[in-house]
Amino acid sequence: MSQKIYVGNLGYSVTNESLSDKFAQFGTVQSSKVIIDRDTNRSKGFGFVEMSSKNEASRAISDLNGTEFEGRAMNVSEAKEMAPRTSSNRW
Repeated sequence: MSQKIYVGNLGYSVTNESLSDKFAQFGTVQSSKVIIDRDTNRSKGFGFVEMSSKNEASRAISDLNGTEFEGRAMNVSEAKEMAPRTSSNRW
């Protein structure tokens, strides 16, 4: 069963490919996604990596959390489910 990982405090130069390469040393990376701001088309400084197993993900989390990647100390943890959005009546 695959496991999704949250990766925060990423440098703006980090790409999907470089993020995938960083995590590949711990096992099979099924997907990697740096979140991009749609207005500025620039990284928001975080992303997600999906590893093929919980064991691979656990090793990646424990070994990479707090380590430097492209000039910044990454925050690496298990991804949480996205909370449902509530509608706002601003208009």
